[in-house]
Amino acid sequence: MKKIFFIIVSTMSIAASAQQVLTPETLWKLGRVTPLGISKDGKSVVYKVSTPVMEENKSNNKFYTIPLTGGTPTEVKETKDLLADKNISPDGALMLSTQEVKTENVLGKDFYPELQKADVQIYNGLDYRHWDTWNTGTHNHVFYADNKEGATAIDIMKGEPFDAPQKPFGGDEDFVWSPTGKSIIYVSKKKFGTAYAISTNTDLYEYNLDTKTTKNLTEGNMGYDTNPAFSPAGDLTWLQMKRDGYEADKNDIIVSFKGMNINLTANYDGTVESFKWSKDGKKVYFLSPVNGTQQLFEVNFPGLTKIAVMSRQITDGDFDVHDIVDITGDVAIVTRTDMNHALEIYSYNLKKNTWNQLTKTNDEAYSHLSLPKYERRYVTTTDGKKMLVWVILPPNFDTSKKYPTLLYCQGGPQSPLTQFYSFRWNFSLMASQGYIVVAPNRRGMYGHGQAWNEQISKDWGGQVMDDYLSAIDDVAKESYVDKARLGCVGASYGGYSVFYLAGIHNHRFKTFIAHDGVFNTQSMFGTTEEVFFNYWDFGGNYWDKNNAVAQKAYTTFNPINYVDKWDTPILIIQGGIDFRVPIGQGQEAFQAAQLRNIKSRLLYFPEENHWVLKPQNGMVWQSEFYKWLKETL
Repeated sequence: MKKIFFIIVSTMSIAASAQQVLTPETLWKLGRVTPLGISKDGKSVVYKVSTPVMEENKSNNKFYTIPLTGGTPTEVKETKDLLADKNISPDGALMLSTQEVKTENVLGKDFYPELQKADVQIYNGLDYRHWDTWNTGTHNHVFYADNKEGATAIDIMKGEPFDAPQKPFGGDEDFVWSPTGKSIIYVSKKKFGTAYAISTNTDLYEYNLDTKTTKNLTEGNMGYDTNPAFSPAGDLTWLQMKRDGYEADKNDIIVSFKGMNINLTANYDGTVESFKWSKDGKKVYFLSPVNGTQQLFEVNFPGLTKIAVMSRQITDGDFDVHDIVDITGDVAIVTRTDMNHALEIYSYNLKKNTWNQLTKTNDEAYSHLSLPKYERRYVTTTDGKKMLVWVILPPNFDTSKKYPTLLYCQGGPQSPLTQFYSFRWNFSLMASQGYIVVAPNRRGMYGHGQAWNEQISKDWGGQVMDDYLSAIDDVAKESYVDKARLGCVGASYGGYSVFYLAGIHNHRFKTFIAHDGVFNTQSMFGTTEEVFFNYWDFGGNYWDKNNAVAQKAYTTFNPINYVDKWDTPILIIQGGIDFRVPIGQGQEAFQAAQLRNIKSRLLYFPEENHWVLKPQNGMVWQSEFYKWLKETL
């Protein structure tokens, strides 16, 4: 009898445990996996796990190896001797590195050395600040030196007021040794001041170690040239966008072969996120958004033969392939996420089309959770197109109940809305708190062809707003949606969408949340650091009265012109060092809401940029997000 009782109690305990749902506290305890590469012996994946430590307001890092065939991870203290270093020259004699170099006078004491305590910055052009950092006259430069301790490093960009790696996000993917080791290829946007702020024209440069001269390899291309790498045969390969000023242009794979630049993805109606050559040099594998996911593709390399260049999708499913770590024989080592699971490392057999999950960092945490379900839904838009809408349903979803529902507005504005796993805008967490989430792949989303992606530029308040409303109206027809409790949330362009919809939603929504959103397109143009973005997406300057396209962006599509129709509670979140969507945007919106006597709250993070990165700030963000929804929805 006791045994039976024990079994019953144990079974109930397991069942109860399985009914737990994801909470902000659990989310912020999950390990965040970063692949570092394949070990030198080719037998293991080396990776890092960062785990937030809330009480210390930072993350702890640990390093591991795991066999390519799977098994038990081994913790390691150092990874230096395990991984090949791409920054060491092919003959092992030289080492690449980067340093910040003072190249221009900006600070008061630079101009007035006798006034060392002067706190002033003096600028003669734009690019005076970028992302979350002010320009103090220093730039990233690439150096090389003998591969031995204490060797003198040589600056290959000496005296140049340009960056390599690129700011703010460039890393060592921005430079590479040539196969001979006699030259260095690097990425730089060699423009200065205002010219820098209005352009996206990066180029690939080759520095010759013997002659100490530099050559622009992509001078004829006016958009982004990035991610230089070499094929096994030694052919320079890179990613290229064509149009200057358009940061979301189609990204193609270019190979320089026998004096010709071959576009391997010219006939592919999509954009490339990253790529890696096969070991035999016959194929290039790449990642690309497609149909609400991100998948692994391959394209053959024909050289100058008559063989057609053909792209082929390799993987398929409701998940994102996030990184190509390596391609070894018939096995691709990649990372994967989906809306319910953070990133882990997998192997994929290219012949058998089978998956093997290698790292299982968070499996134990997920095993105790009842997770949401997500569904694909196709909605007919007002112009007769079929639009993919992700619908995320709460755990233990019951069609006989009614649920409050959130319209999620993606940022970008050109960006893929796929099976990503965010530690802030986390659909699994939202649904686990009892909300249905409606996430439309509206205009501006990669993965549905370039025309769909590009339609949002210069039309911020046009068709895309109809797309949002078509999505929420269609899902709201379901009996399990509580139509009296609809909310609308989003960040960046998604925040703009919230501000804009707040003035035109015609009483659909009961609450709004906008994070670092564009509220006033005129003041946004006047204060953002990357002016090229506004030139492209708004169509020009606000003072050019003869430019009908631009005037529409600054009047018809400006949320400030609809504040008189605001009648719904709104939470406004703003980072203090966000220079992409500067602080005034949140301030203006909050002031307007308060002066109209609308229930509103300003959540201000003085030391956060466009994102919220510190663990304790992240926990406050989550707490206030769901507190607001409970108060207003």
